Amino acid sequence: MSRRKERLEDLVDIGIALSSERKMERLLELIVTEARKFTGADAGSLYIKEGDKIRFSVSQNETLERKLGREAARAEFVPFLMPISNESIAGYVANTGNILDIKDVYHLPKNVEYKFNRSWDEKTGYRCKSMLVVPMRDREGEVIGVLQLINALDKKGRIRSFRKRDVKLVLALASQAAVAVKNAKLTEAIRQQSYDTIFRLSTVAEFRDIETGHHIKRISLYSAVLAQKLGLDENRVETIRLASAMHDVGKIGIPDSILLKPGRLTPEERRIMETHTLIGARILGGSDSELLKVSEKVALTHHERYDGLGYPNRLKGEEIPLEGRIVALSDVFDALSNRRVYKPAFSMDKVVEIVNQERGKHFDPKVVDAFHRGFDEIMQIFEEYKEV
Repeated sequence: MSRRKERLEDLVDIGIALSSERKMERLLELIVTEARKFTGADAGSLYIKEGDKIRFSVSQNETLERKLGREAARAEFVPFLMPISNESIAGYVANTGNILDIKDVYHLPKNVEYKFNRSWDEKTGYRCKSMLVVPMRDREGEVIGVLQLINALDKKGRIRSFRKRDVKLVLALASQAAVAVKNAKLTEAIRQQSYDTIFRLSTVAEFRDIETGHHIKRISLYSAVLAQKLGLDENRVETIRLASAMHDVGKIGIPDSILLKPGRLTPEERRIMETHTLIGARILGGSDSELLKVSEKVALTHHERYDGLGYPNRLKGEEIPLEGRIVALSDVFDALSNRRVYKPAFSMDKVVEIVNQERGKHFDPKVVDAFHRGFDEIMQIFEEYKEV
């Protein structure tokens, strides 16, 4: 009874862990890892339903990882789609919703429809034997995936059959996993819709300036690299990636005669151009959304300078929000390295020289250091989204 209570408590803990993970890739890995721990399985894989097919999404194998090393063993795994049909073991479970508890997949009963494909074993030298395969059902009872556990091991590391008591617990875990996967898919769909909306809104000003091209995309990706190299957590990096895309949204309020002028602006025109920071902050202000709050900061402060000589409020040093300091460097780097109506593109050596010269002046020294740590990634972005 004590052991049973412990396993039920473990199941609750696993459910909490699964429900808190929203990144699909990590969630799928976590499902297989926890299911293997629960049953003592040496290996496991997970299939996710996509229309009339299932995707082989995750593969873990403790024996191969010890033999080849984790990276080499994982390199053997290549995701692929396969039809949902009764011919394969995973396809059969996905199609019928039945549970399969197989003692030896090399010796299946002659009357079953499904077959075991030995190609993985032949390729890696591994021997699949016992297998527990369960459907992942969501709250509506729909099968959204298949969890496959391979080679349960006893305390001496010998392959054994899966225990009957494991089946119900794994089925419960699979149901929890199905709900978590569905929630993660919903979260991802909402996120993608938000991204699409943000980038569409961000290009309003861009469409008025044919020479900006991929400017918004580059700024967004540069800023994410800088944030990451500064050691910010994943959620904050993602927020900065999105918020930085809206840094120039206030340019929608700047007349074309100034925005598109092919030459130096007059002092009065410069004063009007600088108001795009205030316009952007007004457009984005007043929201309870964390993303829009950060976007407002970025729009308002990305032209402030670390030495206090920027605009619109002449903030200095860490008076400037970190997001503004990050986008300040991203924006200037992009302006220097690409052609504008008022200037040609500078050479990359010249751009880096200017960034270094402005360390502690225009730019936060810590952000400049992050720029150098992420320079290779920044150059990859530059090449991928280079102006034509």
